[in-house]
Amino acid sequence: MAQDEVSEQNIDWEGIKRSPEFQDLVKQKKAFVFPATIFFLVYYMAFILLCAYAADFMGERVYEGLTVGYTLALTQFLMVLVLGLLYLKRSANVFDPLADKAVALHAVPDDDRPQRETVRETTRDDHRDDAGAVAPSTPRTAQ
Repeated sequence: MAQDEVSEQNIDWEGIKRSPEFQDLVKQKKAFVFPATIFFLVYYMAFILLCAYAADFMGERVYEGLTVGYTLALTQFLMVLVLGLLYLKRSANVFDPLADKAVALHAVPDDDRPQRETVRETTRDDHRDDAGAVAPSTPRTAQ
């Protein structure tokens, strides 16, 4: 079930949070995000450390004016692109179906939803009757 088919008011969010489907979604997401984040940080910090402690190596020419340092710096962009594409693919194939399933199982039909009372703000012009209930003021007419 697509998320736009269910209005946000008709979803039991607490039920979703406790559901095994949602727990599986969180587990699957963590299984991807944590290793990807660690890989990114290690890769980035290795680049920084190489710049700091292996300046000669980073200054070696790979091709004409292109050095190892520039090459590794450019691979940072490539790595972010690849990680982003992998996340999008995993999201479409794994995370979104799990989220849709959790929402579909906990959608509350309009008939079963508790009705909320409409609360109207009182204004200075409202007055109370003998029982203490607020009666709205009547609109004033221009004279």
